[in-house]
Amino acid sequence: MNRPGLASSARAMLARDLRLVWRRRGDATQPLVFVLLVVTLFPLAIGDDPGLLSAVAPGVLWIAVLLSGLLTLDTLFRGDQEDGSLEQMMLSPAPLAWLVGLRIGVHWLTTALPLIVLTPVLAKMLYLPGNLLGPLLVSLLVGTPLLSLVGGVVAALTVGMRRSGMMMGLLALPLYVPILVFGAGSVMAAAQGMPWIGVLALLAGGLALALVLAPLAAATALRIALT
Repeated sequence: MNRPGLASSARAMLARDLRLVWRRRGDATQPLVFVLLVVTLFPLAIGDDPGLLSAVAPGVLWIAVLLSGLLTLDTLFRGDQEDGSLEQMMLSPAPLAWLVGLRIGVHWLTTALPLIVLTPVLAKMLYLPGNLLGPLLVSLLVGTPLLSLVGGVVAALTVGMRRSGMMMGLLALPLYVPILVFGAGSVMAAAQGMPWIGVLALLAGGLALALVLAPLAAATALRIALT
């Protein structure tokens, strides 16, 4: 019998994960609802002055997207561990790092991508100038996959803990800070008329490195957690 290739295993993995997301679509909408609440309530806290809101809009949107990703991070591998699917992934002829990378990709596709699509509306609510919408979208498109990859490693490290919510936050947030600084900082640089492509290039370099190393690190952490 021929061993399944990477393409066939990817199709099977993606089809399974997307079906599970659809069945649990209530949980999948939590990040979107969270960001909407943050953007709606933030003007009530600091006032509705358009100048003030436009100045803090990039940071508010970036922080909201960052924190919303933590809401579903604990479920990235925990459900597979509880129903035995994680052991089947480890026994699969396909490389575990490949399957883990696909799982992280689905996490980004179902949590971060809808928020990026909704970003123009959220930016309008915070009076973000139109010339900054492009830099904001580009920074989110580059930075949010990096958040998912780093979060995937943290989720793999804590999958064996019974109550990992607080521990996951403590581990993930320090790693998220540089991504937040570069992501929101690129938009702030564009707002001040300074070059911002270089900042995003650094973020893109981190993404390229994480695309290679994060699935390998997460797969190693999962093997350690289940031994």
